[in-house]
Amino acid sequence: MAAAATMAAAARELVLRAGTSDMEEEEGPLGGGPGLQEPLQLGELDITSNEFILDEVDVHIQANLEDELVKEALKTGVDLRHYSKQVELELQQIEQKSIRDYIQESENIASLHNQITACDAVLERMEQMLGAFQSDLSSISSEIRTLQEQSGAMNIRLRNRQAVRGKLGELVDGLVVPSALVTAILEAPVTEPRFLEQLQELDAKAAAVREQEARGTAACADVRGVLDRLRVKAVTKIREFILQKIYSFRKPMTNYQIPQTALLKYRFFYQFLLGNERATAKEIRDEYVETLSKIYLSYYRSYLGRLMKVQYEEVAEKDDLMGVEDTAKKGFFSKPSLRSRNTIFTLGTRGSVISPTELEAPILVPHTAQRGEQRYPFEALFRSQHYALLDNSCREYLFICEFFVVSGPAAHDLFHAVMGRTLNMTLKHLESYLADCYDAIAVFLCIHIVLRFRNIAAKRDVPALDRYWEQVLALLWPRFELILEMNVQSVRSTDPQRLGGLDTRPHYITRRYAEFSSALVSINQTIPNERTMQLLGQLQVEVENFVLRVAAEFSSRKEQLVFLINNYDMMLGVLMERAADDSKEVESFQQLLNARTQEFIEELLSPPFGGLVAFVKEAEALIERGQAERLRGEEARVTQLIRGFGSSWKSSVEALSQDVMRSFTNFRNGTSIIQGALTQLIQLYHRFHRVLSQPQLRALPARAELINIHHLMVELKKHKPNF
Repeated sequence: MAAAATMAAAARELVLRAGTSDMEEEEGPLGGGPGLQEPLQLGELDITSNEFILDEVDVHIQANLEDELVKEALKTGVDLRHYSKQVELELQQIEQKSIRDYIQESENIASLHNQITACDAVLERMEQMLGAFQSDLSSISSEIRTLQEQSGAMNIRLRNRQAVRGKLGELVDGLVVPSALVTAILEAPVTEPRFLEQLQELDAKAAAVREQEARGTAACADVRGVLDRLRVKAVTKIREFILQKIYSFRKPMTNYQIPQTALLKYRFFYQFLLGNERATAKEIRDEYVETLSKIYLSYYRSYLGRLMKVQYEEVAEKDDLMGVEDTAKKGFFSKPSLRSRNTIFTLGTRGSVISPTELEAPILVPHTAQRGEQRYPFEALFRSQHYALLDNSCREYLFICEFFVVSGPAAHDLFHAVMGRTLNMTLKHLESYLADCYDAIAVFLCIHIVLRFRNIAAKRDVPALDRYWEQVLALLWPRFELILEMNVQSVRSTDPQRLGGLDTRPHYITRRYAEFSSALVSINQTIPNERTMQLLGQLQVEVENFVLRVAAEFSSRKEQLVFLINNYDMMLGVLMERAADDSKEVESFQQLLNARTQEFIEELLSPPFGGLVAFVKEAEALIERGQAERLRGEEARVTQLIRGFGSSWKSSVEALSQDVMRSFTNFRNGTSIIQGALTQLIQLYHRFHRVLSQPQLRALPARAELINIHHLMVELKKHKPNF
């Protein structure tokens, strides 16, 4: 049916196109005829328009002629009007046939209509049901929102109640006094762990009650009485316990460090008193300060008194100075003193007191030393006394900070309240001793002991003794400088003519200086001090002047040089044993020794070889000035020098060697001088050879008697001393 309709439409269109073409052929573009069934389709052709163009008609005609149906009809020569009627007839047949088909399917169509109507009814009911369901969902959504709001409100109320419950629980827990707390505070001994635990709980509850009272909590009144009674009971028991421990310090022969250590286990007791009963806490602190200050004072006064009994009986006095004449006579039964052993100016083993091992060694026990008849210098006693003071002060400071809960200036004040009397007593004793002390080495060693103990206290983080160390140094430094200045003055004022008989050996005053200076330099190298070096420089200048004054007392220059060389060599040797090779003192005396040694060698060679020396110097001067011709007149003199040297040089060298070995106490120094003299003699003779090689003296017959320089060197080596 659809195909027939399509064909009918196509035929109708073809007929219309054909009719249009016939009319165009018969009547022209604007004519009409009786066979025209449809008006001419001119599309949008507007003949009234000024823009009308006839070419557009040709375009439409050409487009219709290109149609396939039109082409087919034109080719076959079909009559389009007849063909159009035939098509209409076919359409009518198709329409009738379609009607019969509809009539035959009327029941099915009616059934389909009924089904569609039923479906519409069902869909209508479904629409009503969905509408009702949508309405129900809307109401349910509203109810859900309501429930959600109610749930949020309930959640907020729950959180608020939980917060209130937590705070209220804390409040109740802080206010409620359990029976275990009451039992422990009233019945348990203070040394039991449960007493300490319940005491901490009591302290926490008391703090909580005070806090709640400040906020106006009425429930605090219900427990205030109970807590006060428990607090009073706890304070009473703690006070009795701590005072009993403090009183135990007073027992004779008691090691107070043991109860001190025990108190540290119960340091919370004092914290409890400090927070709940300040009057009792102050009472305990004052009692502790009073007791310990007396104990320390008594202990150190006794220890210091017994310690000074093991000091050397003979100590330096005001007359034991470097420049004082050593003419003291000793009796047959007199004991050797420090002065007789030169220990006043000699360091010896005394410097070991500042070594790391000796510095922190156990303190001296006086009665043990007395039993063994041992004696010690003052610096050893000073070290023992101050090491005990350092050790106990550090322990006391740390105990005070930990037990009494103090720090900074408060800790310093409390420490000095305990140790102040002891420290003042120690300072007064030191000041009294230094007033009659003339042992500069001992005082200098004490200074370095204090410097090292101050560093130890700093490492232990105990600054409370800083002021004390400064006070001790303020006593030691002026005394040391005074003693050193007294020695400088004694050397400056020494008159060599009053020293009795003199010889060329090292003088005892220079030996004192050498030992004393090397001791101070070796000590000062550990912790350098510029003031010490300045004072030693002054002393060195005075000693050098003293040596020159004593040397001037000798009549001959040779003896003067021997005395100077012996003293310089001795001082240099002693200094090099302890001081560094590059120290100022060593360099100074080395230069002096070299200068005097060279002068002595020249003085030594002058008697046997003076003529040879004079001629060589004169001849070299003439050659340098270009006056070598004047040497021709010196032939006789040269001949005499050649023969004289050849006949006497061996005996002269032998005498020279013996003279040197007799003159110098230090064999090594004597050997060095002999070697220097022989070396200079060889150089002199070599120069003499060069002078004789000049043309003016080359023909001299005596030149044949010259000793070969290599032979001379071999012979002189035989005179080299070996040690």
